[in-house]
Amino acid sequence: MRQDANSEGKKRRNITFGAPLEQKYGYTRAVKVGETVYVAGTIGLDPSTGTLPDDPTAQFHNAIGIIRRALEEAGASLSEIVQLTTYVSAPEMFTEVVGPLLGETFGDIRPTNTALVVSFPWPGIALEIQSIAVIGAKP
Repeated sequence: MRQDANSEGKKRRNITFGAPLEQKYGYTRAVKVGETVYVAGTIGLDPSTGTLPDDPTAQFHNAIGIIRRALEEAGASLSEIVQLTTYVSAPEMFTEVVGPLLGETFGDIRPTNTALVVSFPWPGIALEIQSIAVIGAKP
């Protein structure tokens, strides 16, 4: 992991899991600056196999697991997420699957959320979740 100082003297810490796409597309899984952790958009690949499940519920749980791991590496937790951006493949994917799962996962935390219907660059992706957490911002 690499740390850089920004113009305000706060340390920047890149958190990477070494995924091939991070290097290929020039991003990192998460960036911690001060007490804020920015987690990149995360799809639901199975971390143990590198495959994408057909089931959107499995994709959701995989994505949340990857986000949780990145936050923990940065010293944060799911309960400190203050903002989500949720990308889905179709409106009903949000209303029937992802929205209710977000309610189960974040119902007591209540971060802000923006949901967008998008076209993904690879077939089979049902959702992608991006998050911002602030350490110490537990409800």
